[in-house]
Amino acid sequence: QVQLVESGGGLAQPGDSLRLSCAPSGFTLDDYAISWYRQVPGKEREGVSCISDSGSTHYGNSVKGRFTISRDSAKNMVYLQMNSLKTEDTAVYYCAVGYRGLGYCSLGDPSSYDWWGQGTRVTVSS
Repeated sequence: QVQLVESGGGLAQPGDSLRLSCAPSGFTLDDYAISWYRQVPGKEREGVSCISDSGSTHYGNSVKGRFTISRDSAKNMVYLQMNSLKTEDTAVYYCAVGYRGLGYCSLGDPSSYDWWGQGTRVTVSS
């Protein structure tokens, strides 16, 4: 059974850092692109960052220079390091898996991804 579990969310103050983790079960992350999306109530899901199976990465404009996505193949984990957090980073963050073997990833249409985790909430507030 394919499953994704996110963790690492919580409450942070502006300027703080958090690291989110995405742990799969039932498959190997190396074969897929992994993306992080976030969503706030009343808004569409927003692409934050992605890493392809070939290792290329992309970032949304709002997080460039602050967030870093990485993959640990030995642990079969993907991380999202979030630095210099802002109040507008408050959202539920989801990891998504797809684009198997294609060598690229996308921060576009969320429906292009095959599997999703349940999300982890990040609240940035002073």
